[in-house]
Amino acid sequence: MTMAFMNWLFKNRKDRVVDSSIREESKDPVQPCSGNLSKNVDYLLEEFKHTDDLKIRVLKNGKAALLYFDSLTDQEKVQENIFAPLEMGRIDDISEIPNSKVTENLEQVIITLLRGHAVYLEEGRKRAYQFNVTSAFNRTVEEPANEKIIRGSHDGFVENLLININLVRKRIEHRDLKVKYYKLGKKTNTNIALIYMEGITDPVVLQKIETRLKDISADMIHSPGYVEEFIEDSTLSPFPQMLNTERPDRVTANIMEGRVAILAEGSPTCLIAPSTFFMFYQSPDDYNMRWYTGTFVRLIRLMSFLIAVGFPAFYIAIVSFHFEVIPDELIIPVKSSINEIAYPPIMEAFVMVVIIELIREAGIRLPQPIGQTIGIVGGLVIGDAVVRAGLVSNLMVIVVALTAIASFVVPSNELSTTLRLLTFPLIILAATLGFLGIVFGLLFIIIHLVKLESFGVPYFAPVAPLRLADLKDTFVRIPLYQMKKRPKDAHPMQPVAMDSSREWKKREQKKQPDNQSNQQS
Repeated sequence: MTMAFMNWLFKNRKDRVVDSSIREESKDPVQPCSGNLSKNVDYLLEEFKHTDDLKIRVLKNGKAALLYFDSLTDQEKVQENIFAPLEMGRIDDISEIPNSKVTENLEQVIITLLRGHAVYLEEGRKRAYQFNVTSAFNRTVEEPANEKIIRGSHDGFVENLLININLVRKRIEHRDLKVKYYKLGKKTNTNIALIYMEGITDPVVLQKIETRLKDISADMIHSPGYVEEFIEDSTLSPFPQMLNTERPDRVTANIMEGRVAILAEGSPTCLIAPSTFFMFYQSPDDYNMRWYTGTFVRLIRLMSFLIAVGFPAFYIAIVSFHFEVIPDELIIPVKSSINEIAYPPIMEAFVMVVIIELIREAGIRLPQPIGQTIGIVGGLVIGDAVVRAGLVSNLMVIVVALTAIASFVVPSNELSTTLRLLTFPLIILAATLGFLGIVFGLLFIIIHLVKLESFGVPYFAPVAPLRLADLKDTFVRIPLYQMKKRPKDAHPMQPVAMDSSREWKKREQKKQPDNQSNQQS
């Protein structure tokens, strides 16, 4: 009697748990399953344009059919999970197979077939049974080739969205970590995941990101790079407004600061928003080494920004307009080197910068052993040849080489490309107006950085607007136990990140006088 009452109670509960996949069906177009098997199969064949990789296995003497894409399904799973239980007599009906899902909408059947599922249809039944037999071809989790570090974890994202989310969840084992799925691309139906910490991430920033994602109306979305151009604030700016990374540790650190991570199926790249300029100069290595070592390395990186952007322009301005700046001991060597060149320094700079870019692109596109050879040949043989031929001065070779090295110091490849692009307008300004042109160019860049925003967050924070408390992790990296508050630029809902973590130090200092007095007595 008690069991019957409990069954009746749970059967009639209005707040019972509902499968999320069933709730999603209401969002799709509805095409009810028919009791006529041939009619259902003909509808699916027509919708898939009679594609050859859609396989139909006829069962029960033509009264049932199993449909699946042989290019998306694992044949062993089909045999083990569907045919083996039927043939061995473990079950009497296919509806008894574990983990099967039922739908009465043929439009939902189309979606599940495209995901690599198998669908069972039978004469006289107005429903379809779905089985997950998707084939998986996953790359091994390994460290990203373009984000190497010395200390810390050496794993990276892969092309499988679920594996990437797994890597994040393993690092943040908390109930507040939330994942939201979206489908973008009218034709590609790419799975996109938003990952953030509920209660820490600013709802206003999150709403902006979600609104911009929902407004995307494109046939094809293949990677986060597509998404970035659709949702970033200023597409005309040369500076990236979203940090892209393939490192799970870097993603989790930013999520814990109140930012949002955007992952896409089929790509190992993760977008982090909102982002600031100084985030691109931070590396996981900074927090895995001694704080003063991390500070020194970060200052080197920030110094490389000025070298990469302004060093060629500074050299051209000196040799073209401001020869008096050169020390007396260097005037004769510099002058003799320049006099042998038949064209002005600006042409030298453009030729060398273009050569460096050609060598770089060739090294990336070619296989790795050949790419390394191209770098050596381009750097040594071509560099020495152009100097001996009198096409470029030896000083210009040194300047452009240091500029290229400085641009590669940036942990972000996207910002590194931006710095190399900014070199060209500054070279033109320096060749036209000298130091005055460089000042105008740098002022224009700084004004642009100050005005730029990333999802409502100032891009040049915490310098503009100035927040002295957030400078502790910008130009320098103070000890971790002193970073008790999260950066304000992400607008976190919980500003405090930690309590005092070195109370033991105070307790030991208090015990020292007592121990000394006891020893004296």
